[in-house]
Amino acid sequence: MKLRYSATSPYVRKVIVCAKELGVNDRITLDETDVWSTDTTIRNDNPLGKVPSLLLDDETNLFDSPVICEYLDALIPAVVLFPAVGDARWKALRFQAIADGIMDASILRLLEGKRDASEQSSGWVARQRTSVHAGLDVLENEVEALSGGPLTIGQISVAVMLGYVSFRFAGDNWQEGRPNLTAWYDVFSKRASMMETAPE
Repeated sequence: MKLRYSATSPYVRKVIVCAKELGVNDRITLDETDVWSTDTTIRNDNPLGKVPSLLLDDETNLFDSPVICEYLDALIPAVVLFPAVGDARWKALRFQAIADGIMDASILRLLEGKRDASEQSSGWVARQRTSVHAGLDVLENEVEALSGGPLTIGQISVAVMLGYVSFRFAGDNWQEGRPNLTAWYDVFSKRASMMETAPE
C-alpha cells in the first residue's frame, strides 16, 4: 500500500497513528506529496486534491482519513478501533467527528492567515476560532467518556487534533480552563504512536 502524505497534515498523522497501533505501518510505503505544487499528481489518486490518499495493492484509491483508518482497522480483526455496533460505535464516531471538525476549522483559519493581508477576513477567522474552542469545551466536559476502555478512533482523533492545535496555534493556549482535557492529553500523547508522529 502507498500513502500519499504531507508531514504536517493532522489527517495523515491520524492514519499513521492508527497504522502503528494496528501494527500495519510496515505494510505502507510513504509518498510525500505537496498538494499545493503546480505539478502535483495528487489528483491521479484523489480527485479532491487532498492527502491522505491510500493506494491499495489492487490499485484502488481510498480517501479521506476516516475511510482509510476504518480500512486499516478491518485488516486486523483482533484489534477494533471502530466498534462494530451499539453505543460504543456511536461514541467513537462522535468523538472522531468533533476532532475532525476542529481540525477542519483550524486549517481554514491557518489558510486564511496565509492570504494577502488585504484579502483576509477577521470575521471568518473569528468564526473558525469560535468553532475550535466550542468543540474543545465539549471535550473538556466529556473527558470521562473519552477515557478508559479499549483504544478507539475517537480517542486517536481527539489526541491528534490536540497535537495539531498545539502545533499551529500554541499562542491560543487551548489548555487554559480545560484541566481535564489537558490531563487526558498529557497521558495519551506519551503513547509510542503519538511520540513517533509528532509534527515538527
